[in-house]
Amino acid sequence: MTTPEGYRKAHYDAVVVGAGPNGLAAAITLARAGRSVLVLEAAGEVGVGTRSEEVTLPGFVHDVCSAIHPLGVASPFFREQPLSKFGLGWVESPACMAHPLDDGTAVMLYRSLDQTAQGLGRDGAAYHRMLSPIVHNWSRLERYVLGPLRLPLRPGTLLVLSWFGVCALLPSRLVALAAFREERARAMWAGLSAHAMLPLERPASSAVAVLLSTLAHVAGWPMARGGSQTIADSMSAYLQSLGGEIRTGTTVASIDELPDSESVLFDVTPRQLLKIAGDKLPEGYRKQLKRYRYGPGVFKIDYALDGPVPWRAKECSQAATVHLGGTLEEIARSERQVGRGRPADHPFVLTAQQSLFDPTRAPEGKHTFWAYCHVPHGSTFDMTERIEAQIERFAPGFRDRVLARHTMSPAQIHAHDANYVGGDINGGLQDLRQLFTRPVPSLDPYRTPTKGIYICSSSTPPGGGVHGMCGLHAAEDALEDMG
Repeated sequence: MTTPEGYRKAHYDAVVVGAGPNGLAAAITLARAGRSVLVLEAAGEVGVGTRSEEVTLPGFVHDVCSAIHPLGVASPFFREQPLSKFGLGWVESPACMAHPLDDGTAVMLYRSLDQTAQGLGRDGAAYHRMLSPIVHNWSRLERYVLGPLRLPLRPGTLLVLSWFGVCALLPSRLVALAAFREERARAMWAGLSAHAMLPLERPASSAVAVLLSTLAHVAGWPMARGGSQTIADSMSAYLQSLGGEIRTGTTVASIDELPDSESVLFDVTPRQLLKIAGDKLPEGYRKQLKRYRYGPGVFKIDYALDGPVPWRAKECSQAATVHLGGTLEEIARSERQVGRGRPADHPFVLTAQQSLFDPTRAPEGKHTFWAYCHVPHGSTFDMTERIEAQIERFAPGFRDRVLARHTMSPAQIHAHDANYVGGDINGGLQDLRQLFTRPVPSLDPYRTPTKGIYICSSSTPPGGGVHGMCGLHAAEDALEDMG
C-alpha cells in the first residue's frame, strides 16, 4: 500500500472517495478499463452500508445496515463481475418474503410469479396481469429503471416501460384499492411499497413495490453467505487484483488534500460533497445541492436469539424477509405518521432472519434477527418497545428468546455512516421530485459542472440499494471524459 505522503504525491487516473458498494463499483469499472485508481474510505474497513459485525454476543454475525439484496444479483453491474472467485456466495430462502396477518396466516411472495398469484386468491389474476409484462421484459427494462432518465430506442421497450411507469408512479394506496379486492393482496402491496419510506398516498410510492416484486420473480431476494460484509470484501479483493489501491481510515476534509488525478468520484451525498468540494463547484450548482432533501430515518435493532422466531403463521419460517404491519390501512397510517414527523404508534417493521438459512451467522441452535422501522428524520424517540410489540403480535413468546439486543437510533446510524444523514438510508428522499432527478434535475446527474468531479452515491439514480449502478454510471461518464 502507498503511504499517506506517497499517495498524495502520486498521480492516479481517478480517485474515488468512499468505499461503499457504489464507490467500489466505480473503482472496479475504471480499473477494468485499465485506469489507475485509488479509493479512500474514512471508516476502518470497506463496506459502509454492507458491513457485518458481532454487535450483540460473540459468534452472532449481524448485518449492521443492509441485509437482503435483490439487486445484488439482478443489477447489470454485479452480474458482470466475477465476485464468486473472491468469496461472494448467495443464499436464497424458499420464499422471498412473508407478510403475516392477525388470522394466523401469511401472504407469501415466491420466486415464482404463478405460485405467488395462486396464494392471492381472487386477486391472483390481477397481480399476474400487473407484473407479468414487467417480469417477462425485465432484461429490456433494467438499464432504464436502474439508471438516469432516458428514452428507449425501440417502440416495444417504450410500451413496456410506459406500463412500468403507470404502475410505479401512482400512489400505492390507490393501486392497492383499485387493483385488488381482498386484504391479503392489499397488505402485501402496502408492505412492499413501504420500503420507499413515503406516505402511501404520495405519487411514486408504488415504485418500490413494482421493483421489489419484479425482482422477486426475476432473481429472488438473496442474502450474502457469511454476512453482507462479504459483498464489500469480495469487491475490494477484485479491485485490488485489477491493480486498484484502497486506503481505509482516511478522512477527506477537502478536495485539495487529494493526489493529482484526472477524475474524482464521490460516493457521498450532497451535504458532504458541498463540504469537501464546494469551492470547486459553480454557485448555481451549489444552490441546487443545498436544496436537496433528505428523508425519514430508521430505528434498528439486532437480536441474538436462543432459538428461531416463534411465528404464529408457520409459513413465515420459509422466508428470510418478514414484513410486520398488518393491513393496508395500518401500514398506511404508520407511514403517514412518520411523514408528518411523528413516531408511528404501531410501526411497520421490516425484519430478516438470515441464520435460518445461513448457519454461519450464529452458534448452533441459536439465531440472529434483524429489524427496523421508519422514524422521522433525526428522531430521538426509542422505538424498541413498539417494534417488539409488533413482533410479539405475530410471534408470541419472542421476547422469551432474546439473549441480547443492540439498538441503533438515527443519530447512531448517521455516525456509523456519514451518508445516512439523519438516519436516511436511501441517500435522500425518493419521492416523485427526487426519484430520478437526484441530486439535481439533469439527464446526466453523475457529472457535476466542474470538469473531473463526479458524484456516484445513492443520491444519484437509481437511488438506495446494493446494486453498484450509481458507481457504474458515474465511472462510464469519467471514462468517456478521459477519452
